[in-house]
Amino acid sequence: MSAAKPVYLLAGRWGRNPDPIITRVIAESGFKKPSIGYIGAASGDNLDFYKRMESYFEAAGAGVTTLAPTVNPGNGMGETQKILKDADIVFISGGDVEAGMQILQQRKLVNFLKELYLAGKAFFAVSAGSIMLAQEWVRWRNPEDDTTAVLFPCIGIAPVICDTHGEADGWEELIASLKLEKPGTIGYGIVSGHALIVNPDGSVTAAGGTVHQFIRRRNAVESLPDLLP
Repeated sequence: MSAAKPVYLLAGRWGRNPDPIITRVIAESGFKKPSIGYIGAASGDNLDFYKRMESYFEAAGAGVTTLAPTVNPGNGMGETQKILKDADIVFISGGDVEAGMQILQQRKLVNFLKELYLAGKAFFAVSAGSIMLAQEWVRWRNPEDDTTAVLFPCIGIAPVICDTHGEADGWEELIASLKLEKPGTIGYGIVSGHALIVNPDGSVTAAGGTVHQFIRRRNAVESLPDLLP
């Protein structure tokens, strides 16, 4: 039987500190003051963003948050892997999805993260990190030509396709990705300030508010009823 835990995919909207969804992640971790291993690949290991998120985690009840270096890992990935293995929870930061995935693949961390998850490590992420924890995402070989859109693999811990913060543009990138998927595929638009909880069996629930849903039909992408908490 798998020891895998639910994955929390957040679309951050900062202001409330402690953030109620992060507080829920910490409370449901099973640890009194869980330590957090922080992966900042998508933000280039940006220290300002790391410090900002550290303050949110601390306010929500977490213990020590440690940056697991990925951009400049020093003497190799041994220290990075030890930080992540020793942490009670692993967090994936926001930033640039494609750049973040390139770094994780170059550092050979994707399979390592999957192994941690299957062994029972709790994971959560925000914004681009949420997309990275899902199955795959879309990029354009030529940004001026929609016909050049292609999918690329993400970490795949959460067996879904999702986007964050796309409510203002009608979820253009999520819809573009679904057009490249097989019929019947559902995509989730996580509204800013809300979250999608993905269970190991692939079932999903919303947290904090609405998550929009779309489905790939044979000839089009259509809206489904919103997913509500």
